[in-house]
Amino acid sequence: MGYLRVRNLGKVYKRYPNNRARLLEWLNPARQRHAQHWAVRGVSFEVSAGEAVGIVGNNGAGKSTLLKMIVGTTQPSEGSIELGGRIAALLELGMGFHPEFTGRQNAYMGGQILGLTGQQITELMPAIEAFAEIGDYLDQPLRTYSSGMVVRLAFSVATAVRPEMLIVDEALSVGDAYFQHKSFDRIRQFRDAGTTLLFVSHNPGAIKTLCSRAVLLDQGILIRDGEPDNILDYYNAIIATQAADQQIREVESDVQKSVIRSGNQAAVIQTVDMLDTNGSVRAVRIGDPVRFRAHVVVSEKLAELTVGFLIRDRLGNDVFGTNTWHLGTSRQNLCAGESCWVEFELPALNLGVGNYSVSFALHSGETHVANNYDWWNQALVFQVIPGSGPRAIGVSYLPISSRWGQ
Repeated sequence: MGYLRVRNLGKVYKRYPNNRARLLEWLNPARQRHAQHWAVRGVSFEVSAGEAVGIVGNNGAGKSTLLKMIVGTTQPSEGSIELGGRIAALLELGMGFHPEFTGRQNAYMGGQILGLTGQQITELMPAIEAFAEIGDYLDQPLRTYSSGMVVRLAFSVATAVRPEMLIVDEALSVGDAYFQHKSFDRIRQFRDAGTTLLFVSHNPGAIKTLCSRAVLLDQGILIRDGEPDNILDYYNAIIATQAADQQIREVESDVQKSVIRSGNQAAVIQTVDMLDTNGSVRAVRIGDPVRFRAHVVVSEKLAELTVGFLIRDRLGNDVFGTNTWHLGTSRQNLCAGESCWVEFELPALNLGVGNYSVSFALHSGETHVANNYDWWNQALVFQVIPGSGPRAIGVSYLPISSRWGQ
């Protein structure tokens, strides 16, 4: 029976700024001129015999890289893979087909790549031909085929014999609707007959229909493993966050050109940012941990520097604000030209759903009124979207439960 065990799997690629850097590193390997990009890192999970597992994640999450390592077309940089049973992989349908050979000749070559003998392919050819439904084109050069016809032939060859494990990577996202239904039906029959299934798709309906379990990849890391409904709900929340984040960033630069900024410039805020556990963001879910960071450059000698921040709702009402003076963390005795950054960390951003702005201030003492160095109004804007808790209204989100009594 087909099974899979993945342990601490990772794949790193080298990124060079240009071809010259690549050549120079080849001439002098001791001096690295590349940056490392981990497409997949630290991924561990198991798929038991007969289990159907879906893999979901955004484009670039590492799904295809993971599958390529599992089937052996890409070698991992770290970790181990243990596979059992006869494997059939549908990663890039038609890959390896030759355009000048006929469909029948390509079917023989494709079958042999899968480990079938010539005799076995000959015996299976009527079934392959019937399932593909491409008629006389089977004996025509592949270059005369449409992309849909190539998919039909490749899928028919790859699934001519029921494998013990079937690995599918968006192979059915092309081709006509009729053949997609036909292909899904064959996959479902394989699953019901005991074939272990590893299925990558952006289609939540397909994941829910075919799979009893799902894993979620994000930026090459496995972040969730559980029932398809729960995983897809979390995945949809990530998509909503990223969509809102992109929209905010598109208008952020224009907004900052018209905001109010004042102060004597004895110290200046260079940049501001909002960060979560993965980096810079402009949209977060209720209760997520966030940090507000400001980079500061001191223009003249200062005995003391306080940094403050203030969150306002979309109507301009103050929601929450404080500064390093009240927190007991103001800086003392700074020199001209000195630069530094300060972060305000919120373990849980318990704000209600809506749009908010953040203002930053540099000054001395308790408030910015007496000695204002730099006041940056609406330094950034961000959006809070629903989390996993119960729905609520208002600008705050308080932990709450309910109970009944007699």
